[in-house]
Amino acid sequence: MPSVEIPSDLIDDAPGGPFEGPEKLLEIWFAPSAADCSDVISSTDGKFGLRKVPRAIWEEMLDIVKCKILSVVEGAETDAYLLSESSFFVAPHRLILKTCGTTLNLLGVPRILEIARDYADFPSVYRLFYSRKAFMFPERQSGPHRDWRDEVEFLDNVFPNGSAYTVGKVNGDHWLLYLTSPTDGASSNAGTAPSSPHLSPVEADYPEPGSSKLTAGAIDPPPDSADDAIASDYTIEILMTHLSSDARAPFFSQAPPDEAEATAGADGMALSSKLGITEIFPPHLTTLDAYSFSPCGYSCNALLKWRPDIGEDPSRPGEGYYTIHVTPEEGWSYASFECNVPLPTKSTDKPTSVPDLKTLIRRVVDIFRPGRLTLTLFVSCVDNDAVEEEEGESAIEAAQRAFKSALTLPAKRSDRGEDGAVSGTSGGLYKRTDKINYEFGGYDLAFASFELR
Repeated sequence: MPSVEIPSDLIDDAPGGPFEGPEKLLEIWFAPSAADCSDVISSTDGKFGLRKVPRAIWEEMLDIVKCKILSVVEGAETDAYLLSESSFFVAPHRLILKTCGTTLNLLGVPRILEIARDYADFPSVYRLFYSRKAFMFPERQSGPHRDWRDEVEFLDNVFPNGSAYTVGKVNGDHWLLYLTSPTDGASSNAGTAPSSPHLSPVEADYPEPGSSKLTAGAIDPPPDSADDAIASDYTIEILMTHLSSDARAPFFSQAPPDEAEATAGADGMALSSKLGITEIFPPHLTTLDAYSFSPCGYSCNALLKWRPDIGEDPSRPGEGYYTIHVTPEEGWSYASFECNVPLPTKSTDKPTSVPDLKTLIRRVVDIFRPGRLTLTLFVSCVDNDAVEEEEGESAIEAAQRAFKSALTLPAKRSDRGEDGAVSGTSGGLYKRTDKINYEFGGYDLAFASFELR
């Protein structure tokens, strides 16, 4: 795998050597939806399935992975743990473990399977996904993470129905993916894509705080037409390198070393507000947890209330997440953004709305101003065959159009919001260097790479 050529003086000056920003992303589904958990009816406190697992048990598993819990936000449907190396999300029926540096992500898998069996009555895995960008410093990894072939071998020894893929230029920016097929007998829906969320991309306008609509059960629901479509399991990632010097500077801690840990949470929240991270999604839909590392670095998790009936029906989830992680050092700067809220492809033009895909990309890229970036949209494709038969535009085709429009075309008048402001200044600054659409079992992928002109 290609590594990044770093000047030797930069590496020599880095305490402990350079830090590997690109994360290992593990997602394990134990059932197609939260409604399939065996204890969903007997739950009395809103916690069932994997969310019943005590924090101490998760901490034991994370010790194997070589990372620690810094804080946690408990949402209506998901628990979001901020880690010393990235993030951990736990829903009743699935979990997402995202870790950077030299963590041993995959070594946690056997313990995760034991925990799911013993604490949540999940005897088997429904689907597993493992992915990552090509490492900058593969020689610094340990265990199975030293080489993609070793990671694949490790997973193959646990899961007999897995498939491995390399997407993109092997000697350049590329993305690695391992996924399993739905297990037989996991549920009556085995063989289909996971059923979360049961809603097409969000285009609803939600009221701001203080509005008379913001009473229980009174939030305007999404359009009825949205409920007519079985929606996708949807994950957008924006993986950025070569961040501009001005964008990197705020992520170096100004706190005295002996006070940095005590103020890390407050400093992270202040930095989030200063840089506009709190405005990526409407603040009244967002619960944000942030951390500013010393001497440098930043992480945040956000839980997003993207459906008005959040928490009412386990088969219709309404809470998503986004997560951001930043390694700002010169020579190996990196920032990642990941979100699982289905986004509309048409502009909403309302500050209280979930942003469309193009607007979201511009908001994120404007914060970090990378020299290079890779975007991936991974989406279940239950509706794509019907779309193609009707000569419509599939989800990944719409995503590729949004990727290109957000980054290679200047902002137009139609890109301006109600206050007249342009949704982003990154438009027109980039050229596309790679575009790949891929069909997997039950999923489609849109992959694209860009660099500054």
